[in-house]
Amino acid sequence: MTPEAEQSQSEPPAEEGAAALSADDAPPTGDEASAGGDSAEDSTSEDSVGEGAREEQVRPEERLERAVRAAEQALIEYEIAVETFRIEVENFSRLHHQRLGPMYARLDELEAQIAEARAARTGDPEDMRKAQEARARVMPMPGVEELFHDWLDSDGLSPEASAMLTEQPVRPPQRVRPSDEARKLYRELVRKAHPDLAQDDAERRRRDEFIARVNAAYARGDEALLQELSEEWAAGPVAKEWRPSRAEELYVRLEWLAERKELLSLVARDLEESAIGAMLKLAPDDPDRLLEEIAEQLLTQVSEREAELAGLLG
Repeated sequence: MTPEAEQSQSEPPAEEGAAALSADDAPPTGDEASAGGDSAEDSTSEDSVGEGAREEQVRPEERLERAVRAAEQALIEYEIAVETFRIEVENFSRLHHQRLGPMYARLDELEAQIAEARAARTGDPEDMRKAQEARARVMPMPGVEELFHDWLDSDGLSPEASAMLTEQPVRPPQRVRPSDEARKLYRELVRKAHPDLAQDDAERRRRDEFIARVNAAYARGDEALLQELSEEWAAGPVAKEWRPSRAEELYVRLEWLAERKELLSLVARDLEESAIGAMLKLAPDDPDRLLEEIAEQLLTQVSEREAELAGLLG
């Protein structure tokens, strides 16, 4: 499942506001202002000129503000897509290791035993070399993750490790993809509480901390906790809507949003090109079923290797 997002709106050209004005919106010309002849009409025409000029000054900033709002929403939607995919990748990786790791280990052991049995039968130096290589693959040099017994994930300590160290209960993910209701609650919460909607540093910190809790609950597929968080957010303080005062701030905001989108694109690409991401592409609609299919294939391979080993030893 490849996260796709709407393109963030690019920085509007400086002449956009003026070019967007229609003929009806344009301020009246001098000839039109003097066509009536009497003083009342002159006064009305002067008011129209002043109002048109003010509108021409305000509209570019309003257009910029709308562009920023649209870019913010597009970025939030893209972040949701990237984060949900990241969680699926991590859940798939964890469940893949938990459920299929013993089968892979059994296959490696059978391969080593088959190679050793063949070498013992033939006495061929090449077969003996292959047997040594096969045995070495069964007990490879452990990596950092193995030394820490899978206590590490992309965010540092895994939930299981954190729970053990803090003596807090934790429920590991049961499925690669959380339920539809959990996904719905998660998306609603991110749209409402996203840190990019904060208007000051204190509000951003509050939102950052809250979204971290939302992400953790979603990673475990915890619907009940997501519902509690939804109620907590609804009862919390409501931040005032952000209203930029100068067009320059809006341009800077648009540039930041574009840079953020580029960074997220790199994250999305790395996820898609990872080994687990590539596996998820094989079953974008039902990644949990993919684990079952791989397990079935591994069981078949184990049976075949066991039969081959029995033939060599018999």
